[in-house]
Amino acid sequence: MVRRYDPERRARIIDAAIRVVGAKGIAGLSHRSVAAEADVPLGSTTYHFASLDELLIAALRRSNENFAALMRDSAALADPAADLAAELARLLGEFFGADRGRAELEYELYLAALRRPALRPVAAEWTDDTAGLLAARTDPATARALVALMDGICLQVLLTGGDYDEAYAREMLGRIALNAGGRVCQDGTAAVQT
Repeated sequence: MVRRYDPERRARIIDAAIRVVGAKGIAGLSHRSVAAEADVPLGSTTYHFASLDELLIAALRRSNENFAALMRDSAALADPAADLAAELARLLGEFFGADRGRAELEYELYLAALRRPALRPVAAEWTDDTAGLLAARTDPATARALVALMDGICLQVLLTGGDYDEAYAREMLGRIALNAGGRVCQDGTAAVQT
């Protein structure tokens, strides 16, 4: 049998792993379940990912990219005159509004780092990268506090099954930004400037 070159196979395997975790949870993830979902031979999954942790790392990186792309693409986030808290609250709303199931999946992968130490550096990458983007608008400590609050809000919404309250998120994010020395907008929220 002739071996066919398939440059997209690795990406398809990662996408299949994300779908498997979305449908069955991390406990349902195996090389076999991913191979079946990706419609590739079992040996392909083990060729590209020697362990399930390697596969989870790739899936977590892919999932992290979704919110990171929202942040990088935000013109308002880069604008020093824009209301930082309002923009972050809007981005969280967009994250939840796109697909709640996707948000749940991303946090399931993110929280898997609690039990799988190999995932911790990838989870930390997301925190560090997001804080790095925000540090351009505020100091590093405030940037990390904003990331922590966004994480907390996301977890509360996902765990309680409640609705995302953008006004609440904007107010709380604004309080953190304001305590960092930002100016207050007309509506009482903080707009941090460098």
